[in-house]
Amino acid sequence: MPSIIKFDNILADITYLKELASTYQLDFASLPQQRQLYTEQTRQRVGQYALISDEGGVGLVDISDPKLLPLRVDFAADALIYRKDKGGGKNEAIAKAIGIKKNAQLNVIDATAGLGTDSFIMASVGANVTMMERTAIVSALLHDGLIRGGKEPNCAEIVARMRLASGDAREQLQQRVAEQDTNVDIVYLDPMFPHKKKSAAVKKPMKMFQTLIGSDLDADDLLTPALSLAQQRVVVKRPNYAPFLQDHTPTMQIKGKKHRFDVYLTHHSLRTGHTKSADETQTPD
Repeated sequence: MPSIIKFDNILADITYLKELASTYQLDFASLPQQRQLYTEQTRQRVGQYALISDEGGVGLVDISDPKLLPLRVDFAADALIYRKDKGGGKNEAIAKAIGIKKNAQLNVIDATAGLGTDSFIMASVGANVTMMERTAIVSALLHDGLIRGGKEPNCAEIVARMRLASGDAREQLQQRVAEQDTNVDIVYLDPMFPHKKKSAAVKKPMKMFQTLIGSDLDADDLLTPALSLAQQRVVVKRPNYAPFLQDHTPTMQIKGKKHRFDVYLTHHSLRTGHTKSADETQTPD
């Protein structure tokens, strides 16, 4: 989907913004074009959503709702830092699911990175995380979030363990399999899944994001290359009501109130004797 980058601050780094737009094939709007952003003509040309840059960084906006605050990737956000510091660390369900207790230097591919929250949490417990994201606008948000996060003292060390690989995850995973890449310990999948009609209303910024991303109807296609690539395990995050990917029963599960982690030990790990520990199979509170 085509989009647009415009800026509000005359002191903005225009070179950086132009490079960001060029990298992710987005239109770039200069200052004289700002007034035209929230118009029906612009919406028809670039779609409902656009990127802006202001003092808070690059953010996603809804052209039809100019009062809605931009949605950004902010790895220094208070809520994320609080979760890092107080959320349980290596005792978090996601940390148990990827097996972080066995090895604090795991190399993880987050093949459905989205806004990067899970990637950040995995990196915060010591993993090296490669984020794959196929949507250009979201890749631009992640790119900017990594740049800004790398300058923040409370998260710079964590962000240094994260990198972005923009593009279709299935193609990237298959390419790594073809290249016989043995440096990937874990492949993590959290595909978008249609929400139940009776579920609680999603907040507007996240609804905007979900509308932009859509449901990952091809999520099943990720499991096979992921299982071929991962040296230890594939972890799939799913709503509790969702079916298994490919109807493939996992080796074990870690369940929460609303979602679960389906864990598949790969043939690589079974061949090398990597087995699950008792605490990895416990259901978190």
